[in-house]
Amino acid sequence: MAFRGESLTGLAFGLLNRLNADPDDAAAILDLGTVHVLMGQIEAGLRYQPHALVKRQIYRDGTAAQGDDCLRLLAFAAPGDLMSNVPVQFLLENSDIRLDVLYVVPGLDLPETVPDHDLAMVIVGESAQNRPILERIASFADIWPRQPVLNDPRRLLNLTRDGVSALIAGADGIFIPTTVRIDADTLARLGRGELKPGDLAADAAFPVIVRPRDSHAGRGLAKLEDADAIAAYMTEEPAEEYYLARFIDYASPDGLFRKYRVAMIDGRPYICHMAVSSHWMIHYLNADMENSQDKRDEEARAFATFDHDFVPRHRVAFDAMTERFGLDYFIIDCGEMPDGSLLLFEANTPMIVHAMDSAELFPYKPPQMHRVFRAFQDMLRTRAGKKDAS
Repeated sequence: MAFRGESLTGLAFGLLNRLNADPDDAAAILDLGTVHVLMGQIEAGLRYQPHALVKRQIYRDGTAAQGDDCLRLLAFAAPGDLMSNVPVQFLLENSDIRLDVLYVVPGLDLPETVPDHDLAMVIVGESAQNRPILERIASFADIWPRQPVLNDPRRLLNLTRDGVSALIAGADGIFIPTTVRIDADTLARLGRGELKPGDLAADAAFPVIVRPRDSHAGRGLAKLEDADAIAAYMTEEPAEEYYLARFIDYASPDGLFRKYRVAMIDGRPYICHMAVSSHWMIHYLNADMENSQDKRDEEARAFATFDHDFVPRHRVAFDAMTERFGLDYFIIDCGEMPDGSLLLFEANTPMIVHAMDSAELFPYKPPQMHRVFRAFQDMLRTRAGKKDAS
């Protein structure tokens, strides 16, 4: 509803009526918080969560399959906004898989009992806020009754921007500039000329790209041409820590930039979108794909040729990421360098893949996204011993 621009007011009032009838309705409290977040009232929405989670930590997804005869997935989640966890509900769309979400909450013990399940998965994404939660899950993941627990939390802890840069350094077929995490004082010293970019990262030089730690979707991301630009940037984007890397010009010969979102599921890549823009900082929603038939035609071709063109050209890179990250499921945003290597922008798990785009405008998307969802669901069945691994 939010994606289509529909009003959520009626839904919010319905949840409020449920709470008036039963103030202990934890599910209504949690859903009401989500509605506020979707309406852009993020701080208000997040204030609802503690009231819900202190009452109950396990919630069954109402849109997923029900009953004990279906595949049963238990997902370990973190409190937070919509970027805190894998949006696994999209991946289970129209499936026969039951989803129970267990929120691991700082300061609260785990529930004494949990719903019976066939397998468990960590859907918590890496962030500064989530690191203590991932560390806590790591303390019991190896002894959890259902093994393996998918997406090892210790591996997820490596998905900081500087961690990804270090993990991928030297891998064949992949290019990623050295990314460093620095505190505000260090960035200020860079701005005053007391340090040079090369003092922070061996391959760094102006222009650099800088963003606050834990920023997503381009928030706070900027290209700084020289030291003189830093002071104004810090005033505009105050933070305790920042990520810094040298700017890479990855424009294609036609002067346009292209960004691919790829889901890595059990070691196999699946394209989710491809955006084309005249600006280096691409996000699908700001690439104006809806208003350009030429861009949509190019994305459709990218979808049609991905398996027999893009994947073979970057097979070494995909295999290296699968091995080095060691995760069952993750998402990458990437581009291509002029020399043909894969340019890796980001790797994490909570990045959104969905099938909500207009089938009329994007007729090539629903079949591909349902293919992505089936691959994820088949991975779960295989790991749970419900599907022949062949």
